[in-house]
Amino acid sequence: MALTSGFLVVLLLICWMDHGLAQANTIHYYDFVLKETNFTRLCSSKSMLVVNESLPGPVIRVTKGDTVYVNVHNQGSYGVTIHWHGVHQPRNPWSDGPEYITQCPIEPSTNFTYEIIISDEEGTLWWHAHSDWTRAGVHGAIVVLPSNDTGFPFPQPDAEEIVVLGSWYTGDVNEEVAEDLEAGGDTPGSNSYIINGQPGDFLPCSNQSTYKWQVDYGKTYLLRLVNAAMSAELYFAIAQHSLTVVGLDGSYLKPVVTDFVMIAPGQTMDILVKANQPLGRYYIAARQFDSVRPDVTDYDQTNATAILEYSGNYSTSSSTPIFPSSLKTYQDIKSALNFTNRLSSLADQDHPVNIPINITTRMYITVTMNNVVFDYEGVSKRALSSALNNVSWINQDTDVLLAYYRNLSGFYTTDFPDFPPSFFNFTALDVPDNATDTVQGTKVKMLDYNEEVEIVFQGTNVFDALEDHPMHLHGYTFYVVGSGGGNFDTETDPKCYNLVDPPKMNTVSLPKNGWVALRFKASNPGMFLNWFSLTKVPLAISLQCDLKATQTLSLDTLTRNVS
Repeated sequence: MALTSGFLVVLLLICWMDHGLAQANTIHYYDFVLKETNFTRLCSSKSMLVVNESLPGPVIRVTKGDTVYVNVHNQGSYGVTIHWHGVHQPRNPWSDGPEYITQCPIEPSTNFTYEIIISDEEGTLWWHAHSDWTRAGVHGAIVVLPSNDTGFPFPQPDAEEIVVLGSWYTGDVNEEVAEDLEAGGDTPGSNSYIINGQPGDFLPCSNQSTYKWQVDYGKTYLLRLVNAAMSAELYFAIAQHSLTVVGLDGSYLKPVVTDFVMIAPGQTMDILVKANQPLGRYYIAARQFDSVRPDVTDYDQTNATAILEYSGNYSTSSSTPIFPSSLKTYQDIKSALNFTNRLSSLADQDHPVNIPINITTRMYITVTMNNVVFDYEGVSKRALSSALNNVSWINQDTDVLLAYYRNLSGFYTTDFPDFPPSFFNFTALDVPDNATDTVQGTKVKMLDYNEEVEIVFQGTNVFDALEDHPMHLHGYTFYVVGSGGGNFDTETDPKCYNLVDPPKMNTVSLPKNGWVALRFKASNPGMFLNWFSLTKVPLAISLQCDLKATQTLSLDTLTRNVS
């Protein structure tokens, strides 16, 4: 089941710090042209909004410490913003991207230049539209190379390959979402998954365009994997090839050797692949990991494929690719948990961990699907909505960052709750009737600069809708210090926290029927959205800090002028 897309929950972090930009090594410039472009997939054609007429869009390639300027020209028919997923944007929230949170949409026939400040990120990140479901077509990878002083914390790979997993809809996905939201029901599932824009051999009218990756025997490749699918966790494997996961969300991990990965929507992974198998052709495959109850089967059950093929003397035309036997089945929850539980930070001299210990703010936030009653053109309607601590967000007619910066009253209130309004067995098969209705508001939580924060997210079974929920924090990475099944126990569960080398992420899955605990230090001035995808529609928390920069707002866009 899905949740109403307009409803978000926001937490604001107020910070006080002098404005200053990170020292950049190199400045890069890109032009992104948003334009309707024709594509043919699954035996039918349609026009969809993409960047520079490509799916996925262009790769941004930088070195740690660089600054990027991207001039976005909107030649589409509706307003769009772009978010730089995993980029911290120190003291620069004006370029973070989420519409109605940090900026107004870039209107048709206008342009907006983003300043993207790369600070301590290193590895693979990505960018995507942050307006409704436009990111289904508007997305691409960001490669952040290590500085020359450190290099990779593993042997230099011979080459790299970028693989972007995505969702394909045969219709106009934004129109479908709008219709579903108006009806107050479920939002659309994809018609297939895609690898670098192509469904692969097992989908209709697709085997002539299957993406192919050619490798040389004996070489080691750095595979940069991006899950740009709209709402699905995906299993991923390469037939007969071992995967060594060395990075996640722009941070390094202790190497994890595996024959599959489970990657949440919004996550990125750095994976070493050694081309050490007999010359031939091998399927690269992805399929959904579905964590809803077994009787719900209306999810996308396609198997997206690409082909890894060795260079050399053998007949590629007669060589049928081998399918990965290690690719897990759709509802294999145990394998997903086992994989994610193996992840830990590299934690070496060049990549130390700095886990917040002196926690001053603790929040316990329930993640739920609820009912909301709202007025639609004079008619009272009841619809599905998403909520955190029983609060669903309402968009205002200006972005919240501007309202805060200009001290405009009436746009938000500062009473987002630290705890849910009532406590019960959140993961029980039956929950109280009064747990199904949510309140609406533009509610924020104020935090002080440099506070050390712990948030425990609790999954709930409201509407019998237990499933995994990916969660993403803008402007920060966080340490995932613990997770578990059932209801979080404040006495016993913290005793099992990993405070030595927990994985550092910007996107994490809240496990079905369970909880996840994360910690971060509120040290990055700026307002930063925290995005929670409940089923198929995003929620949000934002972190806001004061910046001493001059802001001007045109009729179409928010423009940054540094005084």
